[in-house]
This record gives sequence, C-alpha cells and structure tokens, in this order.
Amino acid sequence: MLSGDAPTRQSTGTVQPVSAEADLLAARHAVRAAALAAGFDLIGQTKIVTAASELTRNAYIHGGGGTLSIEPVTGHDGRRGLRLVMADDGPGIADVAAALADGFSTGAGLGHGLGGTRRLVDEFGIDTESGRGTTVTVVRWV
Repeated sequence: MLSGDAPTRQSTGTVQPVSAEADLLAARHAVRAAALAAGFDLIGQTKIVTAASELTRNAYIHGGGGTLSIEPVTGHDGRRGLRLVMADDGPGIADVAAALADGFSTGAGLGHGLGGTRRLVDEFGIDTESGRGTTVTVVRWV
C-alpha cells in the first residue's frame, strides 16, 4: 500500500508493454514525455525515469515482463505528479525486506533496483506473492 496523500488520477494514462529489451527504452521515453507534460523539472524527470528504468528492468529480467502504467495524478492538495504501476506475472518476491536492501540481487545486478527506486520517489508500494507476480506502485510529485 502506498503511503502519502492517496493521489487521484488526473486523466487516463498510458500502458506500456514490457516484453522485450526494446520495450525498456520505449518505457523510459514514455515516462519522460509524461513527466515533461506534468511539469517536472530536469532533476525530477531524471528521478522518475530512473525509477521506471529500474522497475521495468526488474520486471523484464525477474518477472518475465509485464506492463507499466503511467498515470498523471493530482494530490488532494492540488499538487501534480506521476504514478507508475509496474505489474508482472513472475515468481513474486520471496523476501521483500531483503529485496529492498542495498546490495541484494538474485542475478548479476548491483542490487540497487528496488531500494534505489524507493529513494527516488515520494511514495512506494509493493504487492507480491510467491508464484503470483509482483506489482510495484510509485508516485513522484512535481
């Protein structure tokens, strides 16, 4: 579950499939375009795009791919932001606390993925079950 002020969807977002290596780049471009449209400055754009890159790469490598939803949102206080929802049907994450710790990796990665993503965004939530996939939801405010 996300912490924070439970943003409401501003308008219909986009859904980006993540099933091939080329989709990782396409997802980054789609998130950058949405961040620019939402009014993010360059640093904010870089942070949300980096978060999207980590989420899509993890889903592609560990979850066999999935879908990335990119949704403009407005908080109850009127601030704007982006919500990213990365969902896959992979094996799930057996130990979420370990997966969020720096240095944790089940592959050849550096182990900065989920923990690093959590630090790049304002709100972070993860729903996972062994054998049923993983959904990570993040929000970054402008």
